[in-house]
Amino acid sequence: MSYAICIVPVAHIRLVPDHRSEMTNQVLFGESIEIYDIDSEGWMQMESIADGYKGYCRANQFFLTGVVLQSKNEFTGDWVSEIYVNDQKLMIPYGSDLSILHADLPGCKVSYSGNIYTAGKENLTPENIIKLSSIFLNTAYLWGGKSVFGIDCSGYVQSVFKMLDIRLPRDANTQVAIGDPIGFLEESECGDLAFFDDEEGKIIHVGILIKPNQIIHSSGNVRIDPIDNEGIINSTTKKRTHHLRVIKRIF
Repeated sequence: MSYAICIVPVAHIRLVPDHRSEMTNQVLFGESIEIYDIDSEGWMQMESIADGYKGYCRANQFFLTGVVLQSKNEFTGDWVSEIYVNDQKLMIPYGSDLSILHADLPGCKVSYSGNIYTAGKENLTPENIIKLSSIFLNTAYLWGGKSVFGIDCSGYVQSVFKMLDIRLPRDANTQVAIGDPIGFLEESECGDLAFFDDEEGKIIHVGILIKPNQIIHSSGNVRIDPIDNEGIINSTTKKRTHHLRVIKRIF
């Protein structure tokens, strides 16, 4: 098997090996992938080690490691951080994996002096959940995105829970399979996940409940909106935007 680690701020994962193809996911700086194949045009068929998501990415955005780096649960703690790779400066997003700092990778010299956040170091209190969730506020919605440079609904939930040392699947329709169902919105607690469906009953959206009547989610941008037993109401337009399907408790 062959492995590599991302050495650009954000690498885009495509559905097929073409820059015009749909972006289905992202790999942040320091995250590892498994490589299945590299074609003559420099596209890698890969799988993300973090969540098993498969797709295609550019080989020149990664450094071949030969082995999977052992996670130290250390991540960049600021909205954006400065790091040097082979004396070249990069500005990497919040939540970038810093396990590379502990690795011996000949030909890849990394220097970092910024803030380090250790996932799971804080108790799972409402205050800490809200603090970590709020870092992404006003980040623009981006299909397939999972960074403060642009993020989708499930990428947002996955990224927040990663900093709580809880690893979730990538998409809302797979995240919904995790945790215990909560019967009523009034029984929900801060940190519970609310899932929403379309007219065909397919799970299409997810957000983090702050209170039984308030949710933080990525829809247009990362925002806080009111929620009731029917679903989300946009706090700006006052229109209902999402139909509530189920609430899950992950902790």
